[in-house]
Amino acid sequence: MILEVAILNVKPGRSELFEADFKTAGQYIAAIDGYIRHTLKKCAEIENQYILLVEWVSIEAHEVGFRQSPQYLKWKSLLHDYYDPFPQVLHYEDVL
Repeated sequence: MILEVAILNVKPGRSELFEADFKTAGQYIAAIDGYIRHTLKKCAEIENQYILLVEWVSIEAHEVGFRQSPQYLKWKSLLHDYYDPFPQVLHYEDVL
């Protein structure tokens, strides 16, 4: 299992709209082969900051299966305009 981690900094004043659009966007990522589950959490200390955690069966499921899919284009059109700066996305694997 691979854990995708992205810190999302949402432009000021857009958090409520972002959260609504993220709920819609969840269907696009969930439709991809190799997707396990995802969660979005809002930071308690930093206003407008979120963390996205997505479990995948492999990095390829994310990097190829999702990012090269029509669903990714829908995800991108809904969400990418909210971010400033654009998030760095990293992948983690279990150690213990």
